[in-house]
Amino acid sequence: MLILTRKSEESVVIGHNIEVRILGIRGDQISLGFSAPRDISIYRKEVYDAIQQENRQAAGNETNAVESMVRRLGGGQGKPDGTPA
Repeated sequence: MLILTRKSEESVVIGHNIEVRILGIRGDQISLGFSAPRDISIYRKEVYDAIQQENRQAAGNETNAVESMVRRLGGGQGKPDGTPA
């Protein structure tokens, strides 16, 4: 992990096209500004983690639904990878 010290109105550049600027400091809170191309998604960590968890759950539900459908259609013989039991 890279640790930097920055003052208000100073910035950090990530790669060639992302800039993170310190906009202000009040007590224990820091205001950050991000400049990045529109195709770069920027999330607060807790929001990103929630999105990832929902994606994992959706993928698990989709897998379970497909396996259930295969069993109902009579294709459930053998192992889940399609090889004979």
